[in-house]
Amino acid sequence: MPGIDMHAHLAPDLRPADLPGVAVDGDGAALLGGRRVGPADLYHPDRLEGHLDRAGLDEAIVSVPPPFYRQGLPAPEASAWVRAVNDGLLAVVAGRPRLTPLAYLPFEHPEVALAEYDRIAADDRWAGVVGAAGGDAGPLDGPALRPLWQRLDADGRTLQLHPAHSADPRLEPYYLANLLGNPVETTVAVAQLVFGGVLGGYPGIRFVLVHCGGCVPAVVGRWERGHTTTRPGVPVLSPTPAEAVRALYVDNLAHDAAVVDLAVSVFGADRLVLGSDWPFPMGTADPAATVAHRGGEYARQVATDNAARALGRAPAGP
Repeated sequence: MPGIDMHAHLAPDLRPADLPGVAVDGDGAALLGGRRVGPADLYHPDRLEGHLDRAGLDEAIVSVPPPFYRQGLPAPEASAWVRAVNDGLLAVVAGRPRLTPLAYLPFEHPEVALAEYDRIAADDRWAGVVGAAGGDAGPLDGPALRPLWQRLDADGRTLQLHPAHSADPRLEPYYLANLLGNPVETTVAVAQLVFGGVLGGYPGIRFVLVHCGGCVPAVVGRWERGHTTTRPGVPVLSPTPAEAVRALYVDNLAHDAAVVDLAVSVFGADRLVLGSDWPFPMGTADPAATVAHRGGEYARQVATDNAARALGRAPAGP
């Protein structure tokens, strides 16, 4: 089936970089603080192309995975780091037209994020940008990020939100920081966008959520009820929470077709895209599997037309 995998990862090439705490081993893998980052496939773009071949897809939208966010860096170091990461990702996908990158923006330093966006905005090699949901990113509805939202809105940019890490110590056992923390971080970020009026105020930004929107499909009805009954602290919103989330795109990486069906009912049939999370174990080798039950024509729509709209491209049509 032709189409686009909207959620895949590669590591940047950091060999030209000379940054504190950063090294590269003999295999080209990144060492951050002396620790090797990620599975081996992360450093082999040809293997990502092989994944696309096996899945029958044309293109992957590629971002660096969360270990490369390094949210704890002070602003001057973060500025140098994000430049190295984005330049390094461009180097990795150079000459590989099926791999289209997203530029990383560090939301925890809004001024750095805006400066980096200014640096890369005119470069049409980027499919859009990616930023962290949670971790140390800070509230996405805070005033410090408004200048960035204004720029992304004016430019009609695609912005993928990807969970960083969970700071909740209760989630340390049982791999819960990933199994539960990642969906929750996405959900908190979306709540900030909804209740803080970001989605309604900046309609030109095409937000794309990974992991099927985290817990949002399950809780948006509760958000709507809180708005309808004017619960304390809930602002009067237009659009309402249930209306606002229909502006979001979500990938189908829920590992459960019933959850994908719920996401379709919450976000809309035209808002679902394919995502594999390649090459991580919590991903999937067959990103279309959880939409197959909805029929071949819908699977085609998800992989092609929906993805094209999420990227600001013209849909291919039937």
